[in-house]
Amino acid sequence: MKRAGSPTQAVSHAAAVAVDASHADAALIALDWGTTSLRAYLYDASGNVLATRASTAGIMNLPRSAEQGGFDAAFDDACGAWLEHAPAAPVIAAGMVGSAQGWLEAPYVDTPASADALVAGIVRVKAACGVTLHIVPGVLQRGELPNVMRGEETQIFGALGEETNTADSGKRALIGLPGTHAKWAVVQADRIERFHTFMTGEVFAALREHTILGRTMLTPDLPDTGAFLHGVNIAREKGQAGVLATVFSSRTLGLTGQLSREQQPDYLSGLLIGHELAGLDAVLAQQQSALAGQSLRLIGNEALCERYRLALAQFGCTQAELVKHATERGLWRVASQAGLVQPAAKTARA
Repeated sequence: MKRAGSPTQAVSHAAAVAVDASHADAALIALDWGTTSLRAYLYDASGNVLATRASTAGIMNLPRSAEQGGFDAAFDDACGAWLEHAPAAPVIAAGMVGSAQGWLEAPYVDTPASADALVAGIVRVKAACGVTLHIVPGVLQRGELPNVMRGEETQIFGALGEETNTADSGKRALIGLPGTHAKWAVVQADRIERFHTFMTGEVFAALREHTILGRTMLTPDLPDTGAFLHGVNIAREKGQAGVLATVFSSRTLGLTGQLSREQQPDYLSGLLIGHELAGLDAVLAQQQSALAGQSLRLIGNEALCERYRLALAQFGCTQAELVKHATERGLWRVASQAGLVQPAAKTARA
């Protein structure tokens, strides 16, 4: 199979050479396949990640159209070298690859959703190379304001991990996934009971790049924590009228000399995240809960999660734990429950 030619293909070959010694232990290939990116993981039988591959070939950024084999091309580029050495390794995929715009649609599983429900909803598509991909479904919360997630459900079950067999598994917990579309999931008894979506990241980008607010902003060399927390607390203390009534302050505080041009982006970020958390707090209050005193977990980019941790502290939530490797742990867990792998004893890695 020829893969020479492009820089990306050269990276695939280099990655293959680097892990040749581990291919004999390969037990699973897993894909986190989103809208703008694709990340692949190669596991051994104990669930340890032997190698990873990252690509910009998300479902909306394929090397060629889907009709012309774009999904096959992206899959081959990311995993072809691994499959040459481990052709029997099963393949599982989660994320937007299972959406209506993906390789094959995996219908949503309704809340409350368990890992077993995800397994039951797996759909299968055969790649041109003959390999079968097992695509994990997303989760749908029905109602007057329906809500959906694809990919985050797998991360959530990765975060829950092995603790689901402990006495704490029946307790209600809150898991946050900051990002373009931030998700906040209430989980209990190893199920996603309900969740909320806040388009915070996308709204920030739109306001920053496409409105008058961005005209006076300059990107700082380093994040300004003070400006960020100022925005969080304006939303918390003076945001009762909503984000539309406060967002213009990111410009007027600059016009009156109270924010420098470099401080304005962090202030706007804090303002939007503050409104997100205030909204979440209000929703939790309706469910006889609150952010204050809450012990929760965060999944995502470490720098962004740290920013949320600082913001949560302003709302009295000082126990926000960052969960690392939730994606690869979740993919492994679903694959195990689906019978794609027979896990060996987990061994510690140096």
